[in-house]
Amino acid sequence: MSRVGNSPVLIPKEVSINIKENKINVSGPKGSLDFIFDSNISVQNSDDKINVSRKFDSAQNRALHGTTRQMIFNLVKGVNQGFSKKLELIGVGYQATMEGKRLKLQLGFSHDIYFDTPDEIIISVEKNILKVEGINKQLVGAVAAKIRSFRKPEPYKGKGVRYVDEYVRIKQGKTVGGAQ
Repeated sequence: MSRVGNSPVLIPKEVSINIKENKINVSGPKGSLDFIFDSNISVQNSDDKINVSRKFDSAQNRALHGTTRQMIFNLVKGVNQGFSKKLELIGVGYQATMEGKRLKLQLGFSHDIYFDTPDEIIISVEKNILKVEGINKQLVGAVAAKIRSFRKPEPYKGKGVRYVDEYVRIKQGKTVGGAQ
């Protein structure tokens, strides 16, 4: 029995829901998102709640039950509040600047890295902090992970691109053996 799937999704007043067959459209103050769910999952819209249930009790349907509910919850939260992730550049000379819709990163390589941001994503740069914002949670996470992958934090000095709340365990490094 799905614990996540059985809890209803509460709909704020400024969000509108439209369900047709196995497609749901969620519109709000920040934008509009669509999601196509499996035909074995049923979604009902009552007053200010969305209830998700499964038609059959197979293993795959049990797995999709909670996933579908959480995806709909993320759609509602995204069009109402939006999602954001913060990245931090740590290292001497590491910089980031926006050139229109293009992110320019200087991460200690012999060349600059240019990253074209998707249309739905807004990236803002303040000193050494990058803020990735958007209404689609999956896209925000994917863009943040891609930017982090250009220079992952290394374990000896901690230099690189990391999430603001990420902890990087620092290793001791090599020591010189005593001469006899």
